Amino acid sequence: QVQLVESGGGLVQAGGSLRLSCAASGRTFSSYAIGWFRQAPGKEREFVAAINWSGGYTSYADSVKGRFTISRDNAKNTVYLQMRSLQPEDTAVYYCAARRMGDLVTAAREYDYWGQGTQVTVSS
Repeated sequence: QVQLVESGGGLVQAGGSLRLSCAASGRTFSSYAIGWFRQAPGKEREFVAAINWSGGYTSYADSVKGRFTISRDNAKNTVYLQMRSLQPEDTAVYYCAARRMGDLVTAAREYDYWGQGTQVTVSS
């Protein structure tokens, strides 16, 4: 069992930056792949970024490529999502998710555990 807690969300002006953190419990965290997803009001949850168990492979949605960076520190049981050049369309609740199999996937249904989410609001 893994419990995930997101933090770092907030209100930021367009063009600004935020760093989200996903802190995990459990001794097997380092073997899990981690994904970030987001859900805006009235929209479906969408993939943002993912990182495999070792951190050697990452994947990004086209909409955030070049602006967001996912990384992990297995010693701290934490995954980060650095977000730069934020735009109003990035406004959403951001969720991190863990996949027991450590390979990198982008489909939400492939993830086994989810956090409660953190709100990111970007003002224009």
